[in-house]
Amino acid sequence: MFKLTPARACALAACAVAPVAGAQTGYISGNEFNPAISLILDGRYTEYNDAMELPGFQAGPEAELPEKGFSLGHSELTLSANVDDRFYGSASLALHEHEGATEVELEEAYLETLGLGGGASVRFGRFLSWIGYLNQQHEHSWSFYDAPLVYQAMFGKTLYDDGLQLRWLAPTDLYLELGAELTRGDAFPGGENDGNEGKALFVKLGGDLGRNQSWQLGASAYRTAFHERSGESHAHGHGEEEEHHAELVMEDGEVDILGVDAVWKWAPTGNARQQQLVLQAEYLQRDESANAVFSEEDNSIVSAYDGEHDGYYVQALYRFHPRWRTGVRYGSVEADNRFRVLESNGIDLEEFLEETELGSNEPIERRSVMLEYNHSEFSRLRLQYNHRDWGENRDDLWVLQYNMSLGSHGAHGF
Repeated sequence: MFKLTPARACALAACAVAPVAGAQTGYISGNEFNPAISLILDGRYTEYNDAMELPGFQAGPEAELPEKGFSLGHSELTLSANVDDRFYGSASLALHEHEGATEVELEEAYLETLGLGGGASVRFGRFLSWIGYLNQQHEHSWSFYDAPLVYQAMFGKTLYDDGLQLRWLAPTDLYLELGAELTRGDAFPGGENDGNEGKALFVKLGGDLGRNQSWQLGASAYRTAFHERSGESHAHGHGEEEEHHAELVMEDGEVDILGVDAVWKWAPTGNARQQQLVLQAEYLQRDESANAVFSEEDNSIVSAYDGEHDGYYVQALYRFHPRWRTGVRYGSVEADNRFRVLESNGIDLEEFLEETELGSNEPIERRSVMLEYNHSEFSRLRLQYNHRDWGENRDDLWVLQYNMSLGSHGAHGF
């Protein structure tokens, strides 16, 4: 006899209002036209022994660590529902701490068509790009507290932008989806431009291997151009001299990114909620060129810049108990930057490369281990350790994180 306990009642209510995958495209809200509302609460206690810069890379705006000690993480408020029988809408607000202040950021706000037929769908507005495997996932659904090292180097953390996305789901036994995006292109690694410089293509292929295994492969390409991409550094003086401010600006740049990804999932008992092994890997390569303008007080230097960057990560996740999961991850990135001086006013090339660390070509490696406890699908406690090496340097990071979901929340993708 089925007994309706409070926990089961909450689960049934969540299922009743959560969006589910549509027969052809997009999402169909189970509560008709009333918006599903979810709030993700995230917080951390963090200890580390260095600032964890990325030598050889111009850091993106979100490629940074939380404050040491207690801090708010990446909390998120999402509203989603059918607009009518032809459109579905979703908006996500991200709340996080930055330099002691709480910032609110519109992460996603898009409309998606329903029932176009032929496996086609259109998404327009602001959305997470579908390039790569991890990028389209919201931060609360990541398997580690942070993005892989290669995502931090290539995108700052994740790539989202304003624009248009077209997808086509093929009527085949294997899962085959093709997509294209046209966006403003000013999100990092892009910058200020005249608009609509971002262009992406992706393909995803997957299927099942018997009753207990599934797999997915993907390939993607992204291109953008910009008039200006800014970054800042803080150089320290010697002796009793105070820290001074320096600015690095990339001008008239072009960026090309290629990537491949693979995921394999195995549930020995056939029930992934009881026991599951997941292997996941991605490789990304970025080629970019620009004029690098570095200014420090009244001095400056202008150099023609060409950069070739690549990196990857591999990770294994194992659910050994319905409420417990552990994981390991290894990532590596490497930069090959070349500069040719065009104009110098008080700064030579060696000084410029030392100040910005763009001259570093040492591979950066990071190893991560995590253990998490999920009392239910709505609550998570996670302990994670990161160890990073580059050249003769190293740093270590410990994070204790909570991640809680209030309200209805749609199921995540593969």
